[in-house]
Amino acid sequence: MNFELDDDHRMLRDLVQKFVAQELMPLEAAVMERETSGQDADLSPEERQRIDAVSKDLGLWSLDAPAEVGGLGMPHVALVAVNEALGSTVAKYTLPPDSPNLRMLATTVNERQREAYLAPYARGETISAIGISEPGAGSDPAGMQTRAVRDGDDWVINGRKIWITRAAEADFTILMAITDPEKRARGGMSAFLVDRGTPGFNVLRRIPMLGGEYTYEVLLEDCRVPGWKLLGTEGQGFGPMQVRLGTRRMEMAAWCIGAAQRALDMMRDYAPQRKTFGHKLSERQSVQWWVADAAMQIHATRLMAYDCAWKLDNGIDVRNEISMLKIFATEMAQQVVDNAMQCFGGMGMTREMPLHLFSGRIRTMRIYDGPSEVHRMVVARNLMDTRP
Repeated sequence: MNFELDDDHRMLRDLVQKFVAQELMPLEAAVMERETSGQDADLSPEERQRIDAVSKDLGLWSLDAPAEVGGLGMPHVALVAVNEALGSTVAKYTLPPDSPNLRMLATTVNERQREAYLAPYARGETISAIGISEPGAGSDPAGMQTRAVRDGDDWVINGRKIWITRAAEADFTILMAITDPEKRARGGMSAFLVDRGTPGFNVLRRIPMLGGEYTYEVLLEDCRVPGWKLLGTEGQGFGPMQVRLGTRRMEMAAWCIGAAQRALDMMRDYAPQRKTFGHKLSERQSVQWWVADAAMQIHATRLMAYDCAWKLDNGIDVRNEISMLKIFATEMAQQVVDNAMQCFGGMGMTREMPLHLFSGRIRTMRIYDGPSEVHRMVVARNLMDTRP
């Protein structure tokens, strides 16, 4: 097996690492200052505008967008290192467009939707969101209650969605709803393209999350969507949704690798400098083991990520691998960051360092896109066929 990246993928990795070091890392102090004062731990509009211009000039937009809509068509393997670099800073930034929704659109759009939605999204001209989760339904798609009912040429949607990132800012939302209540997730779930400002699409509240982030809750009241905005085939929304979720889980694993590597690097730099009771921290066995364990776990997670990415790119079923990766990466990063916070002692408990933001963001990753417990159920079911 060849574990080396292709030359073009390696050059992309190096370019993104340089972009993160030169453009995003210097913004961390301002991000942490805003978060400490009760604001969002996000780039300011002015910072985002400048970073957008820089990243676009570097050719970092539309990396995995299909070539027919102006993208570079990069595979999952190429994006592991890209997202690892982006995950190594708390100055959070997504290279337009967001890959998960992009790949879901690319697998489902018809020609009209390609021109109206996919093409401008692939060029980074629009923002999208996705509405899957519902209050009380959790990670069980069979518990989805949002209904879409035909009314002439239109669909009328009623229900409630929660934990939607960018719902208030998005130009359109990919909304999952039940179109056949008897089949539900097994042939009765469909996806719809709902534009911002559509009557009946009501953003109820903004929900503060750990790590200085936030999501939204949305109420759908007789939300009328034109028939041509059914995304894909009626009743067949579950499969494309899994494409989207798989892409996000790959991103999350890479972000966790990046955050853990940053925490490890911080420990390696700090431990030889700090003395306690006459000895450097780097001479303490507990610190040595934190560093050694982190290096081993990061290495293992990175190999798992590239294995899963390669299989995805080659059309291999990765349901087991992607669940294992999602669990392993998030729990690994949580432990490494926690050990780094312990290594820094009192300073590690402050909001003057990036570790607390890493910790909060990684903690949410252990829940969204499927909590660890659900993914363990999936792995066990697939290995032992424990389905009723």
